[in-house]
Amino acid sequence: MAFVTSRLAPRRPAALAGDRQMRALALRMALVLALIVVMLFSLGWGAASGIDVPGALAAKAGIGTASLRDMAIVWDIRMPRMVTGALVGAALAVSGTVMQGLFRNPLADPGLVGVSAGAGFGAVAAIVLGGFLPVAVQAATGAALIPLAAFLGGWASTLVLYKIATRGGHTSVATMLLAGIALGALTGAVTGFIVYRASDDQLRDLTFWGMGSVAGATWAKLLAAGPIIVLTLISAPFLARALDALALGEPVANHLGVDVQRMKRLAILSVAASVGACVAITGGIGFVGIVVPHLLRLVQGPVHRLLLPNAAILGAIVVLLADMISRTVVAPAELPIGIVTAVLGGPFFLWILLKNRAILEM
Repeated sequence: MAFVTSRLAPRRPAALAGDRQMRALALRMALVLALIVVMLFSLGWGAASGIDVPGALAAKAGIGTASLRDMAIVWDIRMPRMVTGALVGAALAVSGTVMQGLFRNPLADPGLVGVSAGAGFGAVAAIVLGGFLPVAVQAATGAALIPLAAFLGGWASTLVLYKIATRGGHTSVATMLLAGIALGALTGAVTGFIVYRASDDQLRDLTFWGMGSVAGATWAKLLAAGPIIVLTLISAPFLARALDALALGEPVANHLGVDVQRMKRLAILSVAASVGACVAITGGIGFVGIVVPHLLRLVQGPVHRLLLPNAAILGAIVVLLADMISRTVVAPAELPIGIVTAVLGGPFFLWILLKNRAILEM
């Protein structure tokens, strides 16, 4: 009888936590292996055929030789593209995880803090109005003008939003959400006016840039934005404990010793820096920040200490796979990645919305 009772008794929280941790670690190992495979496929995937990827990699390491054509394609075109896609995917997924933890809402997205709209405005202004800048400024910035303008636009919009939502030393998440919608609409209107004044050549650049792409990735762009993205990825796990406490409510988090206001400030600025750098080098890529963290929560639970690293890996995989699809669907031309992620992420977002409809109607 005692044996039957023990079998029927609910499992202890410690046992459940142990199971979740083991599941998350096993999933992390599988994701790392999948990421390595996808990276190798990404290096060999493209319009140019017959590329000796292993030979080019070995030649770079000083083992053997490879043709100049293979070295140029692998190291100057595909390698920066692959690294950019992996970093941007990881940053978007981690930013989405942080935002969902901060807002305590599975539908939250990095775009809520206004960084995407602000970065888009900065890039559009640079593309259309950059020719009116002084010659010295154009010469000094060169190809970095558009990424720099996008990054500064994202940061500026986030700081304005943070200032609006903060009163008496307290940042209201609800105010930030509503102000973010309003600021996004205002920024979109001004961006639309600038686009209306663009030339045909500029419109083509704006269309491709606005939908997101890693086709123009270079080592120079990576050196400019990569350190910012890497720094935010490294710092994100330090927010894990605070985000877990915040899930219980702000009063409980304060009682647990979490400086909630400081955590909000760090989370918002981190997301702004990360997403601003991503938009600066790839344009807008949607749905990664929503789909990846929510999918992982279904598999391994909501503990951020385990969720954030896995979100980074899965986000990198998703963007690299989307990039490979974008190179294939209309080959030899390329689709913007934003179209691919929207086609894949849109239905998933609707499913999340319907699943949480009862909560949203409260």
